[in-house]
Amino acid sequence: MDPLAQRLLDAWAAHRPLAPLTQTEPGFDVARAYGVTEALHRARVAQGARPVGRKIGFTNRTIWAEYGVYEPIWGFVYDTTVRYADAARASQAVAQFPEPRIEPEIVLHFKAPPPTTRDEAAILASLDWIALGFEIVQSPFPQWKFKVADTVAVNGLHGALVVGPKIPVAEIADCARKLREFTIALARGGVVRAEGGGANVLDSPLLALAHLVEALRGLPQFPPVAAGEIVTTGTLTAALPVAPGETWSTTLFGIELPGLTLSLE
Repeated sequence: MDPLAQRLLDAWAAHRPLAPLTQTEPGFDVARAYGVTEALHRARVAQGARPVGRKIGFTNRTIWAEYGVYEPIWGFVYDTTVRYADAARASQAVAQFPEPRIEPEIVLHFKAPPPTTRDEAAILASLDWIALGFEIVQSPFPQWKFKVADTVAVNGLHGALVVGPKIPVAEIADCARKLREFTIALARGGVVRAEGGGANVLDSPLLALAHLVEALRGLPQFPPVAAGEIVTTGTLTAALPVAPGETWSTTLFGIELPGLTLSLE
């Protein structure tokens, strides 16, 4: 086991906060961080988790300055971290996550491996459905203070993913344009707390996916996105702190996707 990966696993098991690895490990960079990611992934699979897709983080340029992270990252999502809310309502425990935050995201499901292209029509042709989801992200690094390599090492800060109703791509006319132009409101207890839209995530969720596909070509230790995988493409709004007892919901404008309501436990 990679010693840094073991350190992270031990800290998570003990619910112990971590100093950023970029502060404690001289020369710790993104390339080294993806080595830690690979070791953690192997450990999770050995423990019985089944990878079902990827999450892309920091695709929303409007939040880059807030975190001091100026490039996208990615991590795995597993059958142990993903849940489906086909009725557009679900509950999710969050007390186990350090400093959890909520992110409304577009989730893509692939019927065929996505091509390496920025042609949105070609990417759409590899999809069978899309959905609005909530990712719960977490930070073992106190007060969300870290550098990009730290976020890579902890699997892109992924905690959980709740996927809303699945809408076939064929039922959304002019889907590529709508994914670029739609807007969204994120509410807590019925009061809007943040707004955003598809253009925030590298200009479109489809182009966020294109970035991931290209990035994976430079990381041959990881498999490319395959048919049957889901990819959640990054927060459409600011990522907001959450706590048990809250109820969060979304309303989308300009695209035929239902919102999602999530009660936190």
